[in-house]
Amino acid sequence: MKTIEDFNQLDEVKRSKANSSSTKILTLSNALSLLRILLFLPFVYFYERDEKVIAFAVVLLAISTDWFDGRVARWTNTVSELGKVLDPLADKLSTALMGLYLLYRGELPLWFVALVVVRDAIIFLGGIYAKQKKHVITTALPAGKWAVGFLAGAIGGTVYPYQSEGLKLAVEITIYLASALFVVSFLQYAKRFFDILQDKPVQNL
Repeated sequence: MKTIEDFNQLDEVKRSKANSSSTKILTLSNALSLLRILLFLPFVYFYERDEKVIAFAVVLLAISTDWFDGRVARWTNTVSELGKVLDPLADKLSTALMGLYLLYRGELPLWFVALVVVRDAIIFLGGIYAKQKKHVITTALPAGKWAVGFLAGAIGGTVYPYQSEGLKLAVEITIYLASALFVVSFLQYAKRFFDILQDKPVQNL
């Protein structure tokens, strides 16, 4: 029969493993987050050479890393403090790079790219500030996740190798839907940020 000391030892082992995982740097999930940023380079390489099928495949791969990295961290019990920062940073940096590049090519409107980049920069810096001042690590809200989903659709539709008038209309509609969600989610993030500063209870989803 297990004694109280046995259960205490088990708890200590579990806490030790959790702390060990939280401080890890070289994890598969973190590698996926870094890969998402680095995939911008081969995308540009193939897109500039008009090899749009391969470029589109690279975009799909980048999107898939966004879906997998957090799940891999949970599946492998390697959720780390670095990963909690690296994942959203990779999202925002890869989005900014892609948006600015497509803006440069005249394939995305300036107002949309500016909205995405400025909004993401404010939210990321606000998250870092909340972590430093209140030791709270914020996570994505549902409206923000939907906004990123529509953004991915807009970018994917823009670089899709087989364009049509119907697809262009769908991309335009998706851009407006993404914009609306970006504004709504920004207001939600702002409210949560000020609630954190005032030590009010907040909900991370």
